[in-house]
Amino acid sequence: MASSMVSGVEKLIRVAPAGLGFSGSDLHGKHFPKLGLVSCAGNGVNIRARSKIPVLRCSLAESRPPSQPRFIQHKKEAYWFYRFLSIVYDHVINPGHWTEDMRDEALEPAELTSRNMIVVDVGGGTGFTTLGIVKHVDAKNVTILDQSPHQLAKAKQKEPLKDCKIIEGDAEDLPFRTDYADRYISAGSIEYWPDPQRGIREAYRVLKLGGKACIIGPVHPTFWLSRFFADMWMLFPKEEEYIEWFQKAGFKDVKLKRIGPKWYRGVRRHGLIMGCSVTGVKPASGDSPLQIGPKTEDVSKPANPLVFLLRFMLGAMAATYFVLVPIYMWLKDQIVPKGQPI
Repeated sequence: MASSMVSGVEKLIRVAPAGLGFSGSDLHGKHFPKLGLVSCAGNGVNIRARSKIPVLRCSLAESRPPSQPRFIQHKKEAYWFYRFLSIVYDHVINPGHWTEDMRDEALEPAELTSRNMIVVDVGGGTGFTTLGIVKHVDAKNVTILDQSPHQLAKAKQKEPLKDCKIIEGDAEDLPFRTDYADRYISAGSIEYWPDPQRGIREAYRVLKLGGKACIIGPVHPTFWLSRFFADMWMLFPKEEEYIEWFQKAGFKDVKLKRIGPKWYRGVRRHGLIMGCSVTGVKPASGDSPLQIGPKTEDVSKPANPLVFLLRFMLGAMAATYFVLVPIYMWLKDQIVPKGQPI
């Protein structure tokens, strides 16, 4: 598998919908943005970067249809997937895809500026992201929500989180009142949502006027093999899809910041499980202006055990690929001289 991946550096071409600009990375994908953000407010474009970078524009690509495989993008599969992954999540997944440096950089746009802020961490899992939140906000003001009791059990064991509220819940149907929170944070969760637009609409609803949502998640790969396994495993949204979901939900001042492990040297072609941090501001009190139909997935319906097992096994096999990718990139970073593309 590694030999298939070693094929030189594919040129990374950033595609933006009309009126949107992507900044902070050259066309070869050698650099992650440190200060550059995508900023989308109405029809205007605000690009902040250290140097002028050519931006390609085209119409917004349609979302990939729900009928694509994505074997672990349903609540039941995700529940059992994390039943086992929770055992090693902090020690196997985070070191390769979600480091403390990445976490702190991804949370920066959320502007956690007061210890008294009310914050909900949706899909908070083992509390790794919450540990970054409580650096800035009192733990008693933070709620961790996840559908996996096994992940939450790990969060409860962490001393800095002992004062947090920890509850089981559904990201697409949050148990918070409208206009409740100052900040909505969700890291490494959207990829498991059967209906991402519904989840982002819920983020809008639970925020107060002027509140900010921050969703951190994967990016769709451009390398063919990574794209194959990504689409088998779970949802890897395109950057423009994140922005479209936020805008449709009613958010303003939508911004996207690229993140990634330092040993990737900015290479994004293989896809990143934590690849971007997207923020938006709620401009008006009340519910989202977006009208939405019934849920995509009804978890109350019984699943065919054989079909479920097959989906689960195929999804877990695809996930293994993304455990190997950061190891491959780390080795490549050690071998290839600094300053040269990998």
